[in-house]
Amino acid sequence: MQRLIVMVAFGGGNLIDIAGPLQAFASAGELQPPERKPYRLLTVSEDGGPIETSPGVTIETLPLAALDGETIDTLIVPGGLPRSGVFELDRLVGWLKANGDRPRRLCSVCTGAFLLADAGLLEGRRITTHWSRAEELRQRHPHLMVDADALFIEDGRVWTSGGVTAGIDLALALIEADLGHPVAIAVARQLVMFVKRPGGQSQFSAPLALQAARSPTFAGLHAWIAAHLGEPLPIERLAAIAGMSARTFARRHVAETGMTPAKAVELIRLETACRALTDTMLPLKRVAADVGLASEQNLRRLLQRQFGIGPAEYRERFGGSGRRAAE
Repeated sequence: MQRLIVMVAFGGGNLIDIAGPLQAFASAGELQPPERKPYRLLTVSEDGGPIETSPGVTIETLPLAALDGETIDTLIVPGGLPRSGVFELDRLVGWLKANGDRPRRLCSVCTGAFLLADAGLLEGRRITTHWSRAEELRQRHPHLMVDADALFIEDGRVWTSGGVTAGIDLALALIEADLGHPVAIAVARQLVMFVKRPGGQSQFSAPLALQAARSPTFAGLHAWIAAHLGEPLPIERLAAIAGMSARTFARRHVAETGMTPAKAVELIRLETACRALTDTMLPLKRVAADVGLASEQNLRRLLQRQFGIGPAEYRERFGGSGRRAAE
């Protein structure tokens, strides 16, 4: 018996949130004999018809009413919501609230979790969403347990995934649950994906954290730190460079950047180390020394704490081609 996979679309939705998981399910079907196709795929919207996604690509959809009488195995809500909250989707939220108990599995990709939460379907669940919107979701729904780092989370019948391409990770996990590990591996190979990707969403957000927190007051200091990572950087020296007393410097740095000076130094070390790992083939000991971590062990501890993987695996996963080797 075919499982009905329903993707819910809306204007401005992320195309990859929609197409990525659907392609994974379609690829699973292509690996089976025609008489044993495991999935039937439908894409729906409030009124049906053409829906323009965020990059301007239009997709055809059926109306929500087309699902009347259907047995829905898996319902997926994609992301692509506006910068703050949800608007002009009240009818969709109402439909989700009224029909959320119909699917065997209820799923969201990226910020699609906002829609499920607004419909009251995530009560008491541990969930995830795009790392950049996790705090907003916590504030909007304080009762939810939001894990900003997870690629995807299964909590009973509710599955939620992190940002954008994590929706494909979610689909592969659903396929594995339905059809077994060998089929999931075969689909992952077709899509040139990991079945289970190493690390979490933080692997993409960590070096960006300091950039997001930059302030005009300390931008120059942060640039100076980046140029002197191999030297001792006690708070007294940083305060002197900033022209402040140590106490005033520590207080103002936290107030303007949201982090302590020590944390800022650590993130600059991390960002520089990540760049060296992906852009060069310098030995790990050299990378550690260049960023002021003294030893390869300290570098490994920092990456494990932030990303859940070590420096060698980080380089293998995220390094590009044509990297410069050590001279």
